[in-house]
Amino acid sequence: MCAPCGPVVPGVDSRAPDREEASVDIEAAVAGHYSSGQLEDVILEALREAGFDPDRLEPGDLSPVDELHVGGAVAAHELAEAAGIARGMSVLDVGCGIGGPARLFASQFGADVVGVDVTDEFIRTAISLTERCGLGNAVTFLKASALALPFEAEVFDRVTLLHVGMNIDDKAQLFAEAFRVLKRGGVFAVFDVMRTSEGDVSYPQPWASDAAISFLAAPESYSELGLAAGFGVGTRRDRRALGIEFLTKMQRAAAQGVDAPGPPRLGLPLVLGPDAGRRVGNLLAAMQAGVLAPVEILFTKS
Repeated sequence: MCAPCGPVVPGVDSRAPDREEASVDIEAAVAGHYSSGQLEDVILEALREAGFDPDRLEPGDLSPVDELHVGGAVAAHELAEAAGIARGMSVLDVGCGIGGPARLFASQFGADVVGVDVTDEFIRTAISLTERCGLGNAVTFLKASALALPFEAEVFDRVTLLHVGMNIDDKAQLFAEAFRVLKRGGVFAVFDVMRTSEGDVSYPQPWASDAAISFLAAPESYSELGLAAGFGVGTRRDRRALGIEFLTKMQRAAAQGVDAPGPPRLGLPLVLGPDAGRRVGNLLAAMQAGVLAPVEILFTKS
């Protein structure tokens, strides 16, 4: 599905701002980290084995595998509620992955959603899965950088960022771009894994095989960056308890031979790859030690 085949993308501007070479190199490395070359085929085969018809899907059928963040669909739904996403709103999901939150915002909240990501394979898979769910008229996807969004100023009611900032070094530019494309009165809803205390972080993690593409920051840093970009800082919620419960269930199910939460073989390990257990275990250990936590922060543009 190309952009014109889905909903009208508000204020598309092909004149994306220039980016520093270092940022482009990081984005290429991030895209390589997430790419397998066969993700869509793997997901469709797992759906068949779980008893689903890949040509007749409901958005909820995909939720065990397409919500690429701690807490899954529950966390995405609660973030949408906190941000006030509602019917008829235009929403931009930055770092959309394979489209889980974007489809949720459209199907459960009635929003018109655009998702952007730097990973070609994610965008191709997101488009395919969205068409299979019958949401092609409500959600569209574009390859684009969070640091150079191809949209005019003040065109979105809400901007969301779910587990993306850990791969972005230049967070000041991230916040500047989110501020630019948001309408006055809009909300930038962030849900990232953040550093909550000093301590070592073991790799690989779900978002990075090593520290080269991992840029963890504290919630206070996010708040400072938001203020510097012009945002007001709203509510902040530490979701460590939710994260530990979610990852513990995933580990337990994997040990029993089931990639869960969700039906057999439908789970995040399909996306994370063969060392998913080690990645999840390292993240869980860091959360249990109080070093990392998934944190939700709302920023407002007055």
